[in-house]
Amino acid sequence: MDERELIARVRKWDVAAERELYEGHVDRVYRLAYRMAGDSVLAQDITQDTFIRAFDRIAEFRGEAAFGTWLHAIGTTVALNTLRKVKRFRAREGDLDEADGMDAVAPGAEPDLKQKLRKAIDELPEKYRTVFIMHDVEGFKHHEIAGCLGMQVGTSKARLSRARARLRESLAGFAQEWVS
Repeated sequence: MDERELIARVRKWDVAAERELYEGHVDRVYRLAYRMAGDSVLAQDITQDTFIRAFDRIAEFRGEAAFGTWLHAIGTTVALNTLRKVKRFRAREGDLDEADGMDAVAPGAEPDLKQKLRKAIDELPEKYRTVFIMHDVEGFKHHEIAGCLGMQVGTSKARLSRARARLRESLAGFAQEWVS
């Protein structure tokens, strides 16, 4: 069945059509959420919230962009809002973890590249991290990112360039150690 027909059926409260749209897009929405959150449970919550919000607002979908692009714009917004909330919550609980000594790391321990890369990506400013994940990890084109995030294509390209430069700086020391 054509996606436009599914959307029309969803607008008429057809649960089977909702399920079909969901199944057609859930994997990609989850991957985006996981890449942004770095946590599978949080990514599942973001994915679920994305589809709830999308189906609640399906009447607002005008069809000017692909449904997947519209859905990913919603998913990106949900992920960013969720991550802000989680960051505030974790900042408050961080002091307790330090007091108990639960997160102690052995001195001189060097994490592997995957951990270093994940940390470097997490430390990027949100605006750079979002574009980096959408483009380099999820494979979105700059015009799709610009549409999802409400920016110019040039802004998307500039943010990606800055994200890559910061990652190179963050990982330069590790690369030198690895080569040696």
